[in-house]
Amino acid sequence: MYGSLAVTISKQFFSGVDETTGFMFALLAFAAGFIFRPFGAAFFGRLGDLVGRKYTFLMTMFLMGLATLTVGLLPGYARIGIAAPILLVTLRLLQGFALGGEYGGAAVCVAEQSPPDQRGYHTSWIQATATLGFLLSLIVTLCCRLATKSAFDDWGWRIPFWFSSVLLGLSLWIRLSMKEFRAFLHAKTEGRLSRAPLREVFGKKENLRKLILAFGGMVSGMTVVWYTSQFYALFFLTQSLRVDPLTANLLMGAALLLGSPYYVLCGRLSDRIGRKPVMMTGMLAAAVLLIPLFKGLTHYANPQLATAARANPVVVAADARTCGFQFDPLGQRKNSSACDKVKALLSKMGVPYTNSALPAGSGIEIRVGSSRISGFDAKAIQSALTVANYPSRADPAQMNIGMLLVLLTVLIALVPLSYAPLGAALVEMFPTRIRYTALSVPYHLGVGWVGGMVPTIAFSLVVATGNIYFGLWFPVCVTALSFLIGTRYMKETRGRDLQAD
Repeated sequence: MYGSLAVTISKQFFSGVDETTGFMFALLAFAAGFIFRPFGAAFFGRLGDLVGRKYTFLMTMFLMGLATLTVGLLPGYARIGIAAPILLVTLRLLQGFALGGEYGGAAVCVAEQSPPDQRGYHTSWIQATATLGFLLSLIVTLCCRLATKSAFDDWGWRIPFWFSSVLLGLSLWIRLSMKEFRAFLHAKTEGRLSRAPLREVFGKKENLRKLILAFGGMVSGMTVVWYTSQFYALFFLTQSLRVDPLTANLLMGAALLLGSPYYVLCGRLSDRIGRKPVMMTGMLAAAVLLIPLFKGLTHYANPQLATAARANPVVVAADARTCGFQFDPLGQRKNSSACDKVKALLSKMGVPYTNSALPAGSGIEIRVGSSRISGFDAKAIQSALTVANYPSRADPAQMNIGMLLVLLTVLIALVPLSYAPLGAALVEMFPTRIRYTALSVPYHLGVGWVGGMVPTIAFSLVVATGNIYFGLWFPVCVTALSFLIGTRYMKETRGRDLQAD
């Protein structure tokens, strides 16, 4: 929900800074929850290996649900000032801490109770719920947009967070009815539980090697593909291509619905041919296809923007020393240079541009095709962009909805290849005595410290360079590196006996 409402949340909680910085702050708050995940993974993973999976599972869900509900009750910046974003980030940290213990418990729960020849299929349903959860959030958000209309940005956006309390109650009821997992009870009966899971995970060379391999060769590549194909694709449509949020959400929701079955298919495929070939194929395909697919989105979502950028490219020529990074954490940069103001304006309008360096002491010049504008003149820049046929918003009449849906579905379908077999592969890598801790830590290191930063890093790179595709090089490079590491060092684990050690 937070990811799909980032634009609205930036207006509610970061209105004390300029719009570009406010959106970056919203993305950073989004990333904050991910940064804290590994700490939750270590804390709750240790509890899960020491005292049991079931009760750890209950604790994580309660914390997650409480923090999510509270986001919907939190006053905005207009009411309590700087305390609003501080409290929001605190709740995001609590969400991340709780979720750090969620995935490991879910993967262990399902894998330890699945037939060996169906483990990939069964755990693929866990991976699918991440996408289905995103789809549910879009559906609830769209319903709230339609129900509250003009009031959505004021208070309607809170309703989805309130609605989460229903899922919280349902989840707690289900988990209270669960029994402790068989593999854990078997290891406990035989006295094979670890007394110090963290020390055993990080202190033994073989376990640490597996942890590093899981992080670098499996999770990092998977997670950047996941967040690029879903969250960043939605940001790209609304922020860079200026597509109406309702249209963008409907398109993404339809693509998620069409792409979700691939999780189960890829999970079943990994039971037949192995985890490694399926995952490595997915990473290679993503590294090759991500940038072309996003260029296709531009062509079919806002063809007028693509045509204008080719016919009348925008160039910002200035003394490089006068151009900042367009990120003002405290909102105190009152004497922004003309270069900063120009880039902020162009980024706000979704206009791609290139940078050109002028000699030291030179003023700024904005070139829009053959037009030249000296100094910062917002009206003159907007007028030149209008003459050059740069659209202020994507024109629905010019959109190719069918091709957009195809491209978004292909983006979604790239994810299951590397993600669907992951749960089974991680569970099979580590022994029962440390399994909860050992798989949770690399998973949330990758998801939190690599994947969760994708929207923030990508958008920052776009603003800095003016190239709306430049931010995609971050996920492409990470995915390519994971492919190389996984291909070289990952061992096949399909069919391993989970109670053997």
